[in-house]
Formats: sequence, C-alpha cells, structure tokens
Amino acid sequence: MTTTAKRAQAASGHNQDLPAPASYKVSEKIAPYGQAAEGDASMNQWLNFREVFQSTPVKRIDLIRKGVNAADFKLFVSRLDIQQEKIFLMLDIATATVNRKASRNEALSQEDSEKVVGMAKLIGQVETLLEESGDPDAMQGFDAAKWLAHWMEEPIPALGGAAPADYMDTIEGQEMISRVLATMQTGAYA
Repeated sequence: MTTTAKRAQAASGHNQDLPAPASYKVSEKIAPYGQAAEGDASMNQWLNFREVFQSTPVKRIDLIRKGVNAADFKLFVSRLDIQQEKIFLMLDIATATVNRKASRNEALSQEDSEKVVGMAKLIGQVETLLEESGDPDAMQGFDAAKWLAHWMEEPIPALGGAAPADYMDTIEGQEMISRVLATMQTGAYA
C-alpha cells in the first residue's frame, strides 16, 4: 500500500468539523511551549513554535542536530485531537520507532527531528499570521497546533486538491505548505 493510500485510509475516520479553539493543558514534563522542563533548555525548544518560525536557519539546524525528544513529541501529538498514527504517517515517522525511543527517553533521528521541527515552524507561522492579522482578543485560547493538524487533512485548491498532509514528509513539501499559509494571510486561498 502506498503512503498516499495509507494517508487516505487513515483520514477516512476524520471528523470534518474543526474543534472549538482551546489551549493545551500541558503536563509538568512539558512546560508551556518552549519553556524548558527540569532545567533542560535545549530539550523542548522546538515547542516554542513562534520562536522556531522566527529563528534563523542556523538555530533550527542546531535544534535538528540535537534531536527532538521522542517522549516529548509523542506527548505533543497526543494533545492534537487527532490520532497520533495520522501525524506519524503524515510525517513518515514510524510509530514503533517513536514508541521505542520514547520508552528509552531518546531523541528522534536527525531526519525525523527535521520533520518535527518543520511542523513546529509551520505552527509558529500560523501563530505569527494570526498575531499580525487577527484580533488579539478573538485569538485568546485559539490553538494553532490543533487547527493546523486538522487543516492539513483537508483538500486545498492551491495544491490542486491535494491535502497538505500529503507533503509533510519532506522539507520541500513543508516549504510549499508554508507558502500556501502565507497566501492565506492575503486572502488568496481563504
């Protein structure tokens, strides 16, 4: 079965309605996005989405090389109101690998960390777009990560009717999705 067919099969159970905007109730292990837990400043930096988006490529490369902690990634994915297997499939990261590395408190590979940091960058882009163009009071409590996870499953005219999820497994695909998000701010594909 092809990756696209697997994605289509996984998406078939998706509820088409987006959840109401909500904030994460983050555990003590993962402090609010981007704040280090238990004194480890580098471990959770990828969770500060806006900072990842606005940082330099050199800083993002450093995050990727250090690796994303698999347990932190798994916990983050569990809070997206979408089956974790869908996110793992979208990013082409093996569920067994994430589970094994999470149980050992290990980092994901550089290749998998790059995909996770790329997703974090996209979430930061959504947060930044909303901050720049939205009403700050109306955005209170809006969860950009949950919104993006659901949006990526929907067919997009700018992608020829394909879903953004179909392109999340490569950095080039993530850059293309970033450009689509940027055009949404202007209303071109709203």
